[in-house]
Parts: sequence; structure tokens; C-alpha cells
Amino acid sequence: MSSSSQQLLLRVAKKYPLRIGLSILFGFSGAVFNGIGTTLIVPVLLSLIGQEAALDGGPALLRNLLGLFDGVPEQQRLVAMTAAIILLIFLKSATNYATTLVATTLARRVTSDFQEQGLKLIMEVDVEYFSKMRVGDLMNRLGGEMNRATLAITGVVQLFTAAATVLVFLVALISLSPQISIATTLIFPLSLLINRGLLKNSKRFGKSLSLVNNRYSSGLVELIGGMRLVRATGNEGREFERFVNLIKERERIDFFSKANTGVIGPLAEFINISALFAIVFISRMVFANNLTELATVLPLYMVLIFRMLPYLGQVNAARDNLALSASPVDVVNDMLRRDNKTFMGNGEKLYSGLKQEIHFKNLTFAYPTSQDLILRGIDLTLPKGTTLALVGSSGAGKSTLADLLPRFYDPNGGQILLDGEDLQAYNIQSVRRAMGIVSQETFLFNNTIRYNITYGRPEATEAEIRSALERANAWEFIAKMPEGLETKIGDRGVMLSGGQRQRLSIARALLQDPDILILDEATSALDTMSERLVQSALDELSRERTTLVIAHRLSTIRNAHQIAVLDKGKVVELGTHDQLLRQDGLYSQLCAMQFAQSHAEDKQKRIAEAVNVSQMSYAARSTLNSMIGSLGLLAEDLVETDEERSELSREAYESAISVLKQLESLEGHTS
Repeated sequence: MSSSSQQLLLRVAKKYPLRIGLSILFGFSGAVFNGIGTTLIVPVLLSLIGQEAALDGGPALLRNLLGLFDGVPEQQRLVAMTAAIILLIFLKSATNYATTLVATTLARRVTSDFQEQGLKLIMEVDVEYFSKMRVGDLMNRLGGEMNRATLAITGVVQLFTAAATVLVFLVALISLSPQISIATTLIFPLSLLINRGLLKNSKRFGKSLSLVNNRYSSGLVELIGGMRLVRATGNEGREFERFVNLIKERERIDFFSKANTGVIGPLAEFINISALFAIVFISRMVFANNLTELATVLPLYMVLIFRMLPYLGQVNAARDNLALSASPVDVVNDMLRRDNKTFMGNGEKLYSGLKQEIHFKNLTFAYPTSQDLILRGIDLTLPKGTTLALVGSSGAGKSTLADLLPRFYDPNGGQILLDGEDLQAYNIQSVRRAMGIVSQETFLFNNTIRYNITYGRPEATEAEIRSALERANAWEFIAKMPEGLETKIGDRGVMLSGGQRQRLSIARALLQDPDILILDEATSALDTMSERLVQSALDELSRERTTLVIAHRLSTIRNAHQIAVLDKGKVVELGTHDQLLRQDGLYSQLCAMQFAQSHAEDKQKRIAEAVNVSQMSYAARSTLNSMIGSLGLLAEDLVETDEERSELSREAYESAISVLKQLESLEGHTS
């Protein structure tokens, strides 16, 4: 048994000592009942055929067992012995059934316990852990691997029960004839040696199966998440072929694993039957001078051997199950370990609201997987009720600094002080509940709009929900939906536009009424119309709140109380929008670049609009010419039949409607 399996069993034994003890008690009791009941079968059979005299010179074990019935009248002794055998076999079956029930409930409880521990761990472990682990791997570990690992529990119980039964039978066999038993112990190890090689194969197949399952689960999660990219690049065939190969590989490994397991029983049976014939010949040689005793010993010996052989098979099967579960056990042990993971410390002080300021005091930070400093000596103050905007090029450290405030990471050096108190002294949940975070990548659950809005405050009233949605400019589009707040929005809100998702995120933050607000480039990926609506909602959200903003479009932070310009992890400029422009430094350059880009985009937009207006004007003139022609024919009465007059009237009417629509569209483009 591997060290991982031993650790797992030790952990289970410490938590469930009663169930483990009952499994051992029932298993051992069943083995004893089985051994005694089997031993009594031979004297009953001899009595039934009138050969009681053969028992007089029988082995001591048999005489001792029969001595238990000396007080029973001779006429009733056979009935009593038969009843005893039936009772013992019934007790054996009952204890085996009880063992199975205890082992099954134990395995189910252990599986649930492991999954609870795994969920608790991923709720507490540092965010760094998720940057190393793939979602598919975590799903596989919390699901399939934990279910397979608990096979080790049932396997050990089965192994103990079968081994205890084999041990009881061996004691009985040795008591019957030490000489034959010695010969037997030299024959049966051959089966164990062969099984040992098969068990090594089982362990290898189990490890390979775990690896393939991980690759399949992880790949499937990535495939579903990236389905748009797969479709956009026309890679459906290649991805299908990749997963078909994984399925076939898993099927192939599973086949060889089952074939390896399946050969254990037949091979063991062949070897064991051969060994039985060898025992018969050995017995004949041992009792060559006392055939009378052989007539008693050999039948009983053979009965015990035949009864023991299935349990030898169970021992081999249980060992095979343990070998197959070795790899999942290693995986589960590694996941549940805490000594190889980092956990953020939690303070005791409850956060009760900001009174004065947030101070980022001389912060330095590097990600755990890198030695390069992302932040270098950051020193910034954010007074209560004001807005601090962070700007800078990509990789300057803006998002990293924002991630330190809700303690997704802790700084390597320096402190974040809330009213002079170190952030790490506060209870982390109480601080995070007082923060609202709106980021570029909005996460929404595959549930209703109501569920997503009230996720931070499930107890919110209808009036509060409506107010938050109106202030976030989200009520208008929700009211048009057939089911309103009960509309399901799909995985990650796929049924909504980017602007709608952002406005729901803002409404969720408004409903939560946060004391501290973090806005991480919340409008950078939106079109102009959506950006206006979202920016208006953000202005409403950040009013009179302590706000930290990461800005992509500098036009959105003109009114910030402070703007900190970051470059290579350092604050290189600090001031208001006007102050920084007068400094003619990096901020001024960034503004100039964005202005030039915006000017070029506006110019292209005006050109496109001019082209559209020209095209619409041409289409309107063409339609008017057609309409005037039809009306002219009608006015000069150049139409011969009523059908032609009706057709020309209909065409003139449709042309008039078309011109009206074109004029409305033209007004929309010039407004």
C-alpha cells in the first residue's frame, strides 16, 4: 500500500473510528462464523452416511468442536449440529451484509467529506492557486477522482474481511495437518507472485486513466468556453478529432485495465485447482501409513480449501482495486494538502466603514511565480468620498494595485492602511462585503436577472432592486423582456450585450451599497452608445463614495480628485487632470495620443456617415422619380384599364412609404 493510501486511511480512521471499528468487528466475526460453520460440515456429512466411527481418530480440532455437543442427547446431536451450521452460516452472511452496509455508507460519507474539504479549500486558498490550476482539472478532482479515491476505503474493508476469513481457514488447516499445510504454503504463493505482476499493471493503468480523464475534462471545459473562437477559425473538425482521439485512448486504457483485472480470477482459479490436486497427492504421501485418519482429514481439508479459495480471489480483487485507486488517492491527497499551498491570514477586527482615508504606504509586490517586482514603492492616499484614478500603459501595475485593496494578494512590502489600521488586521470577509468591484470582464451566473442583481444582497426589496436598475440605466431594457427580472441570461450572461452586462454589474454594486468602490476599466470594451450609458451609471455609482478607478479612456476621469500615473510599477506623476496637463509629462502624452486616435476615429466616422447620407439621398431620389412617373400617368389619364390604374396607385403608395422611411433614417444619421 502506498504512503498516500496510508495517509488517506489514517485520516479516515481518525474521523470515523466507530465505522472503521464496526467494519473490522463485523468482518472478523463473519470470518470466525464462516470457519467454524465450514469445519462442522464434514462431521455432519459423515454422520448422515453412517460413518460416525471415522471421527474417533480424527484431528484434535474436530474433536474439540464436537465436544461442544457432548451434552446433547445422541438422538438429537445431528439435528443440533445441523442447526448450528445453519445458524453460523446465517450469522456469517448477516455480518458480511452488515460489513457491506457500513463500508458503503463510510465510502459515501468519505466522498462527501472529501468534496466538502475540497470546496472549503478552494474558498480559502490564495488566488495564486487558480492561476496554476485549470478549471477542468479542479472539476475532475472534485468529482471523478474523489469518487475513485474512495474505492480505496471499500477496497481495504473488503481486503480485511477476505484476509481475516483466509486467516481463520489457515488456522483450521494447520490444526488439521501441519505437514499438508506447510506444503500448501509452498504451492499457493505461486498465485501471489503472478498476481503481483498483474497488480503492477493495474496501478499503471489506473495512473494512465487518471491522466487521460484530466486531459479530457480540462480540454472539454476549454472547448466549451472557447466555442466562438473554434467556430470563428473553422477548427471544429480539428477539435472534434482531438477529442475523439482522447475518447479512444481512454477506451483503450480502460479495456486493457479491465482485461488485466479480468484475467486475475480465471488464472487464480486454474492455479488453485492445480494446487488442490497437488495437495491430494501430498496428503496421500503424508498419510501413507494411516489411511483411516486420511479418510477423515482429507475431506475436511478439501472442504476448507474450497471454501477458502473464493476468499483468496477476493483478496486479489481487493488488492487490484487498491492498485487502481492508487493514482486517484495521490491526486486527492495532493489537492487536500494545505502545507503545499498558501492561505491568506485573516484578522479579527470587523470593518465598520471608512472614516478618514486609505493609505497605500510604500507598497512593493511581485507575483509568487516571478521574481520581478510589479509595484515599487507605491505611496498614495485616497481620502474618504474622493476618487483616485490610476492611468498608465499596459503592464504599469494598475490592476495589480487594485487587486491588493480587496486582498486578492498581499504586498511583499509596505502596508495598506484603512484609517491608520493595517488592512491585514481586519476580517477579510467584512472588508470585501463593504467593497463594490466593477471590472471589464463582468461575471454573471447562468440564472435569472434577479438572482444576479441580488447576489450581494439577497434580502433586497422590490423597490430597492427597481431603484438600483434605474440608476444603472438597466431598467429600460429589462422591462422590455418577456419575463422581466425572471429572465434567464445564459452562461456568463451570453444572452445580453456587453453594455447590458456591465449595467447589471453596476446595478448589483449599487444594490450592495459599497463603502469603497473599485472600477477596473469598466468601459474599455464597449461601443460609444453603451459607453455613454455605462459611464452615466458609473458616475451615479461613484457619487460620494471612496473610489479607485483604473482608466483606459482618459476622458472618463477628467473630474477625478486625483490621477496617479504609473510607469513600470512606480508613481511618476500625481495630480488633477488640469495639473497633469500643465506638467507636460507622461499623462499629457497619453492624452495627446488618445485625442489623436479619437480624432482619427471621428473623422472616419464622419466620412462613413457622409457616404451613407449620399447613398440614402440617391435611393430617395430614385424612389421619388418612380413615384412621380406613376402619378403622372394617373394624372394625364394615360391608363387604359382599371387594373393598370390600381397597380400604378399601389406602386405610388409604396414608393411614398419607402421615401418616408428613408427620410427618417437620414434624420437619424444627421442628428
